[in-house]
Amino acid sequence: MTLIELMIGMMLGVFLLGGVLQVFASSRQTYRVHDATSRMQESGRMALEVISRDIRNADYWGCASDASNATNNLDTAGSGYVDFTTGGIGGTENSGGAPGTDTLILRGGVDSGLGVEPPYGPQASANVKVAAGNGLEQDDIVFVADCSGADIFQITNANPDGAGVLVHNTGYGSPGNYNVTNPGCPGSNAHCLSKIYGADASVYRTQEISYRIGDGSEGQPALFRNGLELLDGIENFQILYGVDTDPVGTAGFGIANFYVPADQVADMEQVISIRFAIVTRSYDDNLTGGIAQNYSLFGTNITAADNRLRQVYSATVAVRNRL
Repeated sequence: MTLIELMIGMMLGVFLLGGVLQVFASSRQTYRVHDATSRMQESGRMALEVISRDIRNADYWGCASDASNATNNLDTAGSGYVDFTTGGIGGTENSGGAPGTDTLILRGGVDSGLGVEPPYGPQASANVKVAAGNGLEQDDIVFVADCSGADIFQITNANPDGAGVLVHNTGYGSPGNYNVTNPGCPGSNAHCLSKIYGADASVYRTQEISYRIGDGSEGQPALFRNGLELLDGIENFQILYGVDTDPVGTAGFGIANFYVPADQVADMEQVISIRFAIVTRSYDDNLTGGIAQNYSLFGTNITAADNRLRQVYSATVAVRNRL
């Protein structure tokens, strides 16, 4: 072979190698985009499912129907105190763990109601009797309710599951029980319930669920549920509250008249649905071909500050216990 033939062969090899490298780089970038998209879809769908389920179940208070009918016997000075009587829905606007993000708070009862069993009373300060094997534990916060009222308290005895007895003494646990204004027996007997509950009453666990955005363990923004990291790769959480101003029994009742942010809701008790949106983002940068991505969040156009991929997921969920 002559020198010219060798040079021509080398040049052809370089061209072929360049083509192979170009195909490899393109395939690698396509793989990165597809992998990031699948991760965002997984996080987005999971977030929609979990948050929607909690919204649907919020503000359940058994036969009492409304938290305003309940007497909160938890100690206001104790750590972990929750003012359940403020209602089952709350939140803040632009004050989440990350700038410009919202928070959502959902409260209510969970689990099937345990019927109150005899003996009833004879005083409002007496222990509440339920069936053994109830699954309740010491320190659980529960509420007992009938159709005329409810009481919220913390279980203080060590074996409520086996004994079928729910003790609610003062001076134990966090937040503990202490309510000197309780109508059952105010003053020194601050652990009283507001009334004696009979066979028409049931006992439920209570829960308070909070959602916010914060920094995750992997250095990525994440969605937190009750202070625990739930899903990473979620950088924004926005909420609108569906307010129904029509009186109960009128033609428009049960349909939201408008959707507004938390700071524009005059009365959270009028909220019957929640519209929320989350923004997921890719772990890796440089996935948009050097062009910053534009996306819309509740009608606001946003231009991303980097070249990560982003997707918006939204849902409108009815608060079933208010309809």
